[in-house]
Amino acid sequence: MSDIFSTSRFLGGQAPSNPPEAALHAEMPLTGRPGEHPVRQAPGPGGEEGRWAQWGAALARLTSGSTGAARVLAAVLIIFGVLVLLDAGITLLWQEPISALYATLRQDHLSGALKKIERLPPSPSERRALATLSDETRRVAFLAGELERRAPDGSPVGRIRIPRIGANFVVVKGTGTSDLRSGPGIYPETPFPGIAGTTAIAGHRTTYLAPFRHIDELRAGNHILLEMPYAHFTYTVIGQRVVAPTNVLAAIANVGFSRLVLSACTPLFSAEKRLLVSARLTRTVPVGASRSFGTPRPLGGKGYGESLPAVLEPFKRDLRSPLV
Repeated sequence: MSDIFSTSRFLGGQAPSNPPEAALHAEMPLTGRPGEHPVRQAPGPGGEEGRWAQWGAALARLTSGSTGAARVLAAVLIIFGVLVLLDAGITLLWQEPISALYATLRQDHLSGALKKIERLPPSPSERRALATLSDETRRVAFLAGELERRAPDGSPVGRIRIPRIGANFVVVKGTGTSDLRSGPGIYPETPFPGIAGTTAIAGHRTTYLAPFRHIDELRAGNHILLEMPYAHFTYTVIGQRVVAPTNVLAAIANVGFSRLVLSACTPLFSAEKRLLVSARLTRTVPVGASRSFGTPRPLGGKGYGESLPAVLEPFKRDLRSPLV
């Protein structure tokens, strides 16, 4: 009866003196260091169940942290993938942008260095030699040989302009990997313009400003201009051909006239073959110290003016066209 009465009092609106929450709180053990305010801690399972509960909580914390790191990593990978695809698209439509930026900076630097070379007066020994040469053709050839002898690999030696394809680049000496990153380079196996024979120049088609990307568009009759510190040369395109990369002779062999050969890899984005564009020297205008007197006047297109055999064998047979 008393139980019923107590229950009815509870149902009538009077709260029990010890509700379940209070009882639970009262059963929580007190924790804390000596001297600190005690804190009640909820009881946890003991024994094996307790250890599994602790491991689960630790795993949950690790998973929560890993999720954030994974999201950051995923975002980085997505951005990297987009940049790679963007780089590939720009390369297909135009050229490789990162190497183009490097080559642009190099071309700016080389352009300034070339201007200084163009303003340099002949050395005392060069002046003495020039004093014995009254013929401008021979003066041009002499200064060409002097520049070729003293110019280090990778240094600026002239400028090439191809109006048909809008090309305008500083030319360097050499066709090594580092040389061609700066601009088109003259084959070390061929002489500088102004010396009778074949001058060959290699250049990239898809990277490092791709100076020779569109040389496949050159046709017979188009002009290629080479501006050297000692003379300006005009070459007229006579044809093009595709050869194996091991057929260096096709690029550097001397023929019965002075010519220029442009060399580049083909097809685009492949080094399987070499595209060679041949052009015949049709005009030479001495500048600077190569002029004997008066205003510049065009010379004939035969360099020294000596006749050449139909083909001259190269000095080296185990050669390979530069990878461009």
